[in-house]
Amino acid sequence: MSSTEQIIRLAAKGDGVTPSGRHVAGAVPGDVVDGAGEITPGLHHIAPACRHFAQCGGCQLQHADDAALGDFVTDRVVNAARGQGLEAGEVLPVHLSPPHTRRRAGLHGLRTAKGAVLGYREGGAHRIVDLAECPVLHPQLAALIAPLRAFVAAHGPKAMVGIDLTLADQGVEASLAHFPLEGLGPTEAALDFAREQGLARLSFDQGYGPETVWEPEPVTVTLAGVPVGLPPGAFLQATQDAESRMVADAAEWLGDARMVADLFAGLGTFAFGLRAKGSETRKVLAVEADQAAHLACKAAGARSGGQVLALHRDLFRAPLQPAELNRFDAVLLDPPRAGARAQVAEIAASTLSRVVYVSCNPSSWARDAAVLAEAGFRLAKLRPVGQFRWSTHVELVSLFER
Repeated sequence: MSSTEQIIRLAAKGDGVTPSGRHVAGAVPGDVVDGAGEITPGLHHIAPACRHFAQCGGCQLQHADDAALGDFVTDRVVNAARGQGLEAGEVLPVHLSPPHTRRRAGLHGLRTAKGAVLGYREGGAHRIVDLAECPVLHPQLAALIAPLRAFVAAHGPKAMVGIDLTLADQGVEASLAHFPLEGLGPTEAALDFAREQGLARLSFDQGYGPETVWEPEPVTVTLAGVPVGLPPGAFLQATQDAESRMVADAAEWLGDARMVADLFAGLGTFAFGLRAKGSETRKVLAVEADQAAHLACKAAGARSGGQVLALHRDLFRAPLQPAELNRFDAVLLDPPRAGARAQVAEIAASTLSRVVYVSCNPSSWARDAAVLAEAGFRLAKLRPVGQFRWSTHVELVSLFER
């Protein structure tokens, strides 16, 4: 090994990698590293946006500029496909979500002798980084960090609590777990907190599931112009901009398909965006296993003209069969991180010729893509998506045709 080497790429966990295969934490492409590990920053090495970087486990790549971030996201996706022998017909420009756009956050709080700490966990540890700022969060979520810390200090238990925040149409939904509300005083304090902070909903999980204590009006999230009820804990794409980009890609790539099945549909994130086909309309069947999400999608579909129909079904245990799939012109699927092995096998055995596959895990996506390729599909289009800015979490939207 020479005494100095240049970093040529970022590895999956965010380390810089040299031509000899050496991994260097804290380095980005263009940096030079000497034999002792000393880094000389290059053109793509920038000052981190947050004072907590390197301690907080939320971000791994704040020292990389947008060019390096974009290349990292694109390489992760393209290399996952190549690992299965697949080349995309067209790799579209990467979409990176801007700072201050994250509309979901999972924080932790702990009451201490001096008050409370509240934030994310340290990388690889259980200790909480007491947040003074978070440049990925939407300002409405970031504004709640200090008030929530004060609330945990005054009323929290001695054990660690979980705090999930989601930005809805009516404001922020806050859900606190492992947080017993014992007696009238703490309950009234919780209601006062919700009122003072203008929360859309406040719920507490004391071990029996979330119980709502404050919800002045039904909480919704607008998907492609349709207000959809937002059940506590329901899945939502992390940023509005990435959601819009992926929905627009899917709607365009489905072309002239008149009947579409949206599998693992959730609240209808894609289903409602797929209804319009130019000046015409599509019929969309939204299939989802989670009952609360299914019922929210079903109700919104009925209110919005009936083009979105909802089906309650566990696609892991009971995937749509070829005879069912053959009734559709195309399929969209957006499965959890584990992928959709069983459902993809049935798609491969069907007569479908167009599939849009959205994924939050390039590895499981590539495994499923190989099954589609074996059945005659080609990877026509591929869009890398980095909606978890500055993290190593990578997503994508893809089109398969045969």
